[in-house]
Amino acid sequence: MKTIGISAKITSEEALQFAAKVAADLRARDFGVCFDYATADKLGDRGKCVAKGELGKHSDLLMTFGGDGTLLSVARHAPNSVPILGVNMGTLGFLTEVRVEEFPEVLERVLAGDYESEERVAFDVAVRGPGRDHRIYRVLNDATINKSALARIIEMRVTVGGEFMSSFRADGLIVATPTGSTAYNLSAGGPIIYPTMGAVVLTPICPHMLTNRPVVLPDTLEIEIGIATPNQEIFLTLDGQEGLPIAEHDTVRIKKSLNPVTLIRTPKKSYFDVLRTKLKWGEA
Repeated sequence: MKTIGISAKITSEEALQFAAKVAADLRARDFGVCFDYATADKLGDRGKCVAKGELGKHSDLLMTFGGDGTLLSVARHAPNSVPILGVNMGTLGFLTEVRVEEFPEVLERVLAGDYESEERVAFDVAVRGPGRDHRIYRVLNDATINKSALARIIEMRVTVGGEFMSSFRADGLIVATPTGSTAYNLSAGGPIIYPTMGAVVLTPICPHMLTNRPVVLPDTLEIEIGIATPNQEIFLTLDGQEGLPIAEHDTVRIKKSLNPVTLIRTPKKSYFDVLRTKLKWGEA
């Protein structure tokens, strides 16, 4: 590893200062450091820096300091060949499972090449319809269709693997990866899916019909969601961070990306350790 890409939560002074300290240590050991523009501006560090979406293309290792949102903002643009080490600056996250006190030991192992990583499924999302371009969005957590606060119920026609599945009348629909199953999907009553499983979960948000329940499907099937509701404010949100308006006659297409995301695991913490801590399982 020669160049380390670093992104910090810019609203957290603790995260910014920790990132600056780590960057100084890495430079002292002759590693190159590349910040995203927002982090660089906050730190006043005018060294090598690029747009956040380009950070992974200029790095051999990515490190984020903040929470799960900070990691997501970098991960969905990162090449599969670049591992990501997420450091949590607050409470334990589902993705940023390395705590500050664990970081020095984990970093030394990573720089020495002695670490474990796992590939997480990502989705490629496209919107097709009148006037739409051919842009592909990549997500690690989920793609969500939501109505605005004043809009009525949305009607969506869902096709899976080219076969009609069902029409949903609801406030929205979440299509989540196993990684994203513990995010918005969990809040909406969807199931927790082990993060390395080859699955996708469809979870309606406040469905009009109580028989519309979350459905778990193989991630090999392409999903198409057609919008059948006219004259409503409807939005497609990607990982809870990017969004665009969609309308009647638009179709949202979601399929497994050929480029998964590689996350570095802490050697002393399993996925079930994270679940127990985050969800407070087993507490009286």
